[in-house]
Amino acid sequence: QVPLVESGGGLVQAGGSLRLSCVHSLHTSNSYGVGWFRQAPAKEREFVGLISWNGDSTFYEDSLKGRFTINVDNARNTVALQMNSLKPEDTAVYYCAVLRFGYDLKDRSGYMYWGQGTQVTVSS
Repeated sequence: QVPLVESGGGLVQAGGSLRLSCVHSLHTSNSYGVGWFRQAPAKEREFVGLISWNGDSTFYEDSLKGRFTINVDNARNTVALQMNSLKPEDTAVYYCAVLRFGYDLKDRSGYMYWGQGTQVTVSS
């Protein structure tokens, strides 16, 4: 069974919204929470945001604050990334991953169980 599965990507016009989902099949007690990353063509994978499993703590890349929101629904084993006011530069493959305890939230080496990614394309 795949630990993490993303969905919800697609093609949207600039200014539109998308909601990505990350469904997991994990025990949450041995990790901190779920992060979202994205990778545009020919660019490094970059941090988008993170939420703790209990939902009490959220962190976002500064440039995305106010447009992106992360929520957790533990009853449905789902972490969602709501993206509003999308821009063409938001075009990328979006990944969710689980952060181990004791690692910096932007350190990709601290993440385990990466999903397969979901493509988001924003047209101008």
